Amino acid sequence: MRSTHPASVPGVVDLERFAGAQARADAPADVLVEVPHGATTAAHFDALAAELVGPFPPDLRAFFFVNTDVGAPETARRFAARLVEAHPTRVALVARCAIPRTFVDCNRWVDPDAVGRATAAGEMTPGLASYVRAPADVALLRGRHATYRETVERLYEATCGAGGSALMLHSYAPRSIDVPVDDRIVERLRDAYRPETVGSWPLRPEADLITRTPEGERLASAALVEATQRALGAAGVTAQEGVTYPLHPSTLGRRLAQRWRGQTLCVELRRDLLADPFDPFAEMRISPAAADRLGAALAQAWGAWWADGAR
Repeated sequence: MRSTHPASVPGVVDLERFAGAQARADAPADVLVEVPHGATTAAHFDALAAELVGPFPPDLRAFFFVNTDVGAPETARRFAARLVEAHPTRVALVARCAIPRTFVDCNRWVDPDAVGRATAAGEMTPGLASYVRAPADVALLRGRHATYRETVERLYEATCGAGGSALMLHSYAPRSIDVPVDDRIVERLRDAYRPETVGSWPLRPEADLITRTPEGERLASAALVEATQRALGAAGVTAQEGVTYPLHPSTLGRRLAQRWRGQTLCVELRRDLLADPFDPFAEMRISPAAADRLGAALAQAWGAWWADGAR
């Protein structure tokens, strides 16, 4: 029999369904876990780079390693597994983006006629990078981005539209390093990460719950925020709310959170809590124990929220 469940799109998004032991075979997801910066391996970068014309800045792979959400996919899978283990009638769906944000960022809104642009220090990183100039590359990346956005929007509709919820899971670098994103990005990052300078950049929270618009409007459930802070705290991780940045209008996450008010939560986890060891310019090994600890805490938070009356 042909499956009615959503399917992965090669090179765009990988879907993995986690069903509890008592879940119906045809049950839709109760929770969608979106990892929009889920392309975290050298293989992800190399596969897309091989399809592009370029040219690109030298050693661009280094920027990829610095700026991708290492540990988020592993934590997402452990969250889903732990959740359905504790709630055997439930289903979780993990959607892991396979497109490296080094070229096009799937958590940004990218217009059909968008072109690459540079960003100044302190600005949100761009949707389409300024060093993407070849028309064929621009067309390919805009097309992949559109496919990802359309796929994910359907998944949110299927899950949140049926009364479910979504976890937008990210990881971020330990320190807020604000440099322009342009053709000199790798040079700037290597300078910023020099041992004598890296400590001058602000240290980020161990976990940050990104819940509010720049105007201060909270789009997440207060009960889920509180449950998440309690559960992460019990796991030894201090979770703050909205310290690092808000839900920026340029992000797809903001649009989805606005559309599904009170049904989504965006979580940033600090990468040095997950990587073993943390090495910004290399492909990092993720500690299975750390991913399980954080995933289990998030699952506990979701369970507590459900117990309080959320679907």
